[in-house]
Amino acid sequence: MSTIDINRLLDPAPMSLETGYERLPDGVLHVACRIDMHRCTGEMFEWWFRSRPGTQQYVWWHPVDHVSSEWLECQEGTHIGSIHKVQERFTGSPVEQLLIQLRDPAEFFDAQAYAAARADGRVSGVICARGGQNWDAPRDPQGRVMGARLLHVLRDTEWGCVLRSHFFLGHDLPAKGLDPQQVLGLVPDTIAPGLLAHCYNEFTFLSRFLPSLFAAENQATQTVVLPW
Repeated sequence: MSTIDINRLLDPAPMSLETGYERLPDGVLHVACRIDMHRCTGEMFEWWFRSRPGTQQYVWWHPVDHVSSEWLECQEGTHIGSIHKVQERFTGSPVEQLLIQLRDPAEFFDAQAYAAARADGRVSGVICARGGQNWDAPRDPQGRVMGARLLHVLRDTEWGCVLRSHFFLGHDLPAKGLDPQQVLGLVPDTIAPGLLAHCYNEFTFLSRFLPSLFAAENQATQTVVLPW
């Protein structure tokens, strides 16, 4: 992604940037966040996006920052191709309107590397998306939303799962001919701390109720272990 080899996300070995942010040479703002999601799995995480949470569930997901949730262009049985139309804040920022278009991982990762990582358990779940900074975000001739890239990569552990979230803000701007300084003007560094905290908080909140919700909604296939 941009000047980053995103296939490195398929390897669980520590990366040089697990949590933090940096400005890439082409001007794109890269924000990374690592979250431990106790009692959760990659399967649960992917299901959550397929369930298309409405506004009530979206507010559960982050009781402070999330405002509204709609879903567009949905296809039965998959989250891929759907667009999440939301209003949210980034840790104290004004409410923003965003489009999050969920995409096939094959659009981002090397197909063989991705298949191998899924097969041997290095990766248990992946959500990939293109992001637009407003509800009128531009699209390319293939209908793909332009503006940012979002990658959530999960690995199951004995206690739950590890989530790596990486954001590439302004990803399409260099391709439009903007130089790094112009990209910086449109995607300033001040965005990064709020987005990083927002990401950590929303997926920590999600981890607190997702296991029970997943079990309740998938009783036919899940064995529920009672606390007592």
